[in-house]
Amino acid sequence: MYKTSLVLFICIQSFFIQDIFAQRYGSALGLRIGNNSNGRTIGLSGQQRVFKQITLEGIVQSDFDRNTTFHLLVERHNPIISKRFNYYLGAGVSSGWEESFIKVPESNQIIHTYGNPTTGVDLVGGIELTMANTVISLDYKPNFNLSGREEFYRSQVGISARIVLVKSKEQDKKRRKREREKRKKGRTPIFETFKKK
Repeated sequence: MYKTSLVLFICIQSFFIQDIFAQRYGSALGLRIGNNSNGRTIGLSGQQRVFKQITLEGIVQSDFDRNTTFHLLVERHNPIISKRFNYYLGAGVSSGWEESFIKVPESNQIIHTYGNPTTGVDLVGGIELTMANTVISLDYKPNFNLSGREEFYRSQVGISARIVLVKSKEQDKKRRKREREKRKKGRTPIFETFKKK
């Protein structure tokens, strides 16, 4: 009973701790497999950390038949148990060429078109695990159509496997080095101030 209570307490506390950095990589690139009611897609997914808990994710995916889409998402990561296991929420924009089904009630027909240029807004929510320089994530990504497709809403469940290209420690080290060099440029050496007098 004591162990169960302790584990439950730690899990609940980790949801409320926002100051802990919630990911262990700076840049990651890999494959994404998505599934929705229209079929399966495969593509590339790349993530770049831009702020402490914020990443940009770019997704290019296709079913190699009638649907090809591009997505740019901004995501906020928060730890679940540790920095290596986190959940994320985000939003972004999408564009591409997709198929559309138009219902004609007068004739009881469905007109199927494809190659329609589309634009939409995405939401995303998922969980992510980083281990052995690999990031595995499972997400749910609803898409709201703004133009080009008859359907207003489509959703997708995706699994991504990415390789860590730049670790967060390396990215932080480079950032600190740039900041130190910037501060040094703004300073004048002490002996220079005496020479001017």
